[in-house]
Amino acid sequence: MARRPRVRRTQPGTPPGPEDVDSGLVPFLDDVVGLIPQPFRGIAIRNRELIKFAIVGGTTFVIDSVIFYALKLSVLESKPVTAKIISGVVAVIASYILNREWSFRTRGGRDRSHEALLFFAVSAVGVVLSFIPLYISSYAFDLRVPNVSLTTENIADFISAYVIGNLLQMTFRFWAMRRWVFPEEFARQPDRFSEYADADHPIRHG
Repeated sequence: MARRPRVRRTQPGTPPGPEDVDSGLVPFLDDVVGLIPQPFRGIAIRNRELIKFAIVGGTTFVIDSVIFYALKLSVLESKPVTAKIISGVVAVIASYILNREWSFRTRGGRDRSHEALLFFAVSAVGVVLSFIPLYISSYAFDLRVPNVSLTTENIADFISAYVIGNLLQMTFRFWAMRRWVFPEEFARQPDRFSEYADADHPIRHG
């Protein structure tokens, strides 16, 4: 089994764009997917966007976590929800750039301003979903010092904000991105339809 090389022709002197960045990442992901046994390999190929979205989610999770705990353990020690909102907003900005230029790079269908507005609206709903479990943990169950130990508080914050909260928001955001923000597949790069079709049905030699 062999894959067709992916070549992007550019004019001399043309600065690299998102397509050039993806040219290195896509073959890497293909190689990883190639190690997955059937029938799971076909499932992974059909869910490229979900895999990329998950990778972006992991990246923004790190950004979100670092900022959240940096604020919570310093200037916003008594205001964990405020710290979570700030870290979530920063993570959303990074998420827009990475998702538009990588996860959903072939999708489109809307002008840039409308697309960005919808992205941030959807992400705002996601931020709300992500801190609702933290709010319940902090104020409904009162899992805060001095009612519990600092270790228990941090564990409760992590589970409520990052396990339950992120699961809720990522599920909603992936569905909403495809439904409203980037509704048309291959809208930005219609010439890549055949390329992705080839990936689903690779050429067999021999």
